[in-house]
Amino acid sequence: MKHMIIDGTTVEFENARNVLEVARQNGFDIPNLCYCENLSIYGGCRMCVVENDRGKIEAACTMVPKDGMEIKTNSAKLWKHRKLITEMLLASHRVECTTCDQSGICKLQEYANRFGIHKVRFDNVYSQEPIDKTSPSIVRDPSKCILCAKCVRMCAEVQNISAIDICNRGRESYVSCGFGQSMIDTNCVGCGQCAAVCPTGALTVKNEVDKMWNMIFDPSKKTMVQIAPAVRVGIGEEFGIPATQNAIGKIVTALKRMGVDYVFDTSLTADLTIVEESNEFLNKVKTGQKLPLFTSCCPGWIKHIEKTYPEIMPQVSTCGSPMEMFGAILRKQYKDEPFYSVAVMPCSAKKMEAARPELEKDGERLIDLVITSQELIRMIKSAGLDFASLPDTEPDQPLDMYTGGGVIFAVTGGVTEAVIRRVLGTTTDEEVATVAECGVRGLDGIKAFEVTAGDLTIRIAVANGLGNADKLVAKIRNKEEQFDFVEVMACPNGCIGGGGQPPAANARKVERFSGIFNADDENALKNCDQNTELKYVYDLLDGREHELLHIHYADHARTPEP
Repeated sequence: MKHMIIDGTTVEFENARNVLEVARQNGFDIPNLCYCENLSIYGGCRMCVVENDRGKIEAACTMVPKDGMEIKTNSAKLWKHRKLITEMLLASHRVECTTCDQSGICKLQEYANRFGIHKVRFDNVYSQEPIDKTSPSIVRDPSKCILCAKCVRMCAEVQNISAIDICNRGRESYVSCGFGQSMIDTNCVGCGQCAAVCPTGALTVKNEVDKMWNMIFDPSKKTMVQIAPAVRVGIGEEFGIPATQNAIGKIVTALKRMGVDYVFDTSLTADLTIVEESNEFLNKVKTGQKLPLFTSCCPGWIKHIEKTYPEIMPQVSTCGSPMEMFGAILRKQYKDEPFYSVAVMPCSAKKMEAARPELEKDGERLIDLVITSQELIRMIKSAGLDFASLPDTEPDQPLDMYTGGGVIFAVTGGVTEAVIRRVLGTTTDEEVATVAECGVRGLDGIKAFEVTAGDLTIRIAVANGLGNADKLVAKIRNKEEQFDFVEVMACPNGCIGGGGQPPAANARKVERFSGIFNADDENALKNCDQNTELKYVYDLLDGREHELLHIHYADHARTPEP
């Protein structure tokens, strides 16, 4: 263990990659805009400067910590420097804080308040490049970009997409899709991870809160809302509720008080997905069809396959996502009642999925609107609800039953674990604990393991984050690895880290992971075969389950805006 002195306090550190990390780990808040612990070090914003014992100023993110090092994080020189940097950034940023989607969570706004900046002395020279709204999921506003390059690094280093990059050099630099392209023209999959790391609102998930309010206030139609499993461990954080606590009951109450007519939990159709997907997998095994079977519930992954690996599409499950399946069921259950079908999702790519032509059945859109966890948070605040004090309310009947196997869809490996539970007939807590030890759980980027069911040994891989998915697909294509079943989630850590969730540091993602399995523990039912309401669902579908619950993807590399 090594030691360094920060603002006169001796702190210990070990294996820290920079001084900024040492300071953060010991409770020193050094301002920064371009740093992210999951990305390469950029050192571009210069907000994280510290002063060494010789009075020299250095960026803490690029400064290697050494035993005996002494630094200051707060001095007159640093205060003046940071205030000047913030003022210069404001001069190159279109300031419209009262109407900006990022207001209240914008880091630049936070630092302007922190350093007491009430007037910018420099001329405003923000980018005049037009706002790009072509993507169904993401809005890019160049006038708010401060060139921190977080989005560029996230898209390239973690997701391996590189849909955006820094163009030109020096004062002429700007972030763009390149060659005059819009977001819709690139290989963007709508995952929203760029927006999740953007500190200023230059990239945001498309805000459709007004559409949602209009639906609620429309007296001619009912409003029906389904809530994805991951939402229950994302929203509460914004209202002081730990991510380890299941907030689904309060979410139902909040929606009801805002005027929503019916509220359901998408975990029901997660159970339904497992029935359909495991049947599909076992049929492929029995008939000797080409494996692995790739999961299909993640729209970012589906879009990535279409754009990058179209040749493996025949190996992708034909099962629609749980969101799609619930939309199909609602259209059957309430066929004589005009209504809006709305989904609350942790995922920005679900907006893109809802707009796909395949999600139209019998001449009707299955999903009229997708709002994210962040958008629902805005609505709760707008409605003036004290979320933490709300009582719990159960989802509406029928279609209210679900198992823990449906809830765990929210985390990486959850779909696979739910399939394993069904294949093995897992129903007790002891059996669930045994399944959990097979290698399926955890937040590793790629997991590989085997499960034996009778005479059948199943080789399984689980990947989260598209960069990891690409590595896994490369090994499969090069025949370095062979698998029977592969689960992929486009977002790091699965849906709990979706682009529509409140941005979370690593510690909060671990808490969300635990929160999902806490919700699983609370549910007495563990296996989708224990969900007796699925019989009601199949009766409702009246023999059309393959037609209504499955999707055969065509070539839709360019999804139109809804």
